[in-house]
Amino acid sequence: MPDATTSKLTEINVAPLTNEDIEGVREVSLPHQQVKFAGTADEFLAEDSETIHRHVIKRAGETVGFFKLDTDYTSQYDFCPPKTLGLRMFVVDARYQGQGLGTGAVKALLKYLPVAYRDFNWVYLTVNCQNPAAKACYQKGGFTDTGELYWGGAAGPQHIMYAAIDADNKGKAQ
Repeated sequence: MPDATTSKLTEINVAPLTNEDIEGVREVSLPHQQVKFAGTADEFLAEDSETIHRHVIKRAGETVGFFKLDTDYTSQYDFCPPKTLGLRMFVVDARYQGQGLGTGAVKALLKYLPVAYRDFNWVYLTVNCQNPAAKACYQKGGFTDTGELYWGGAAGPQHIMYAAIDADNKGKAQ
């Protein structure tokens, strides 16, 4: 797995979580009203699983967010085609929101996935219908809304979104 991928446009870097990143992750926080959509840094750090890969988002070496990639997403969500990764718990620190860092991180992620997760064809996520800023961030970064909703979310209905991982895979999700 490569060490990291950087989006040249925004100079945002995404990389697997290391022990050196933990202190910076603990400093990432969200406004109270957003925690129900994504969770806290402590929750992010607490989950340790073979199928959940934790990553950090950095700008100029400073941790500005984090996310998880779920390699077992398709067994939990029947709306996914085979060979799908799940994007979970995508968080940009409250201090950096509204500066394009989220969109830059999504773009960097979509460049990183074909290299680091070449056995997967798709990345899917769900985003709460009450979180239009996050949905817009994902769309600007390269995700497509399926037009369908997932009704099993703890905080209400969620839009289902996806992006192709393999650059040669130009088709729509099945």
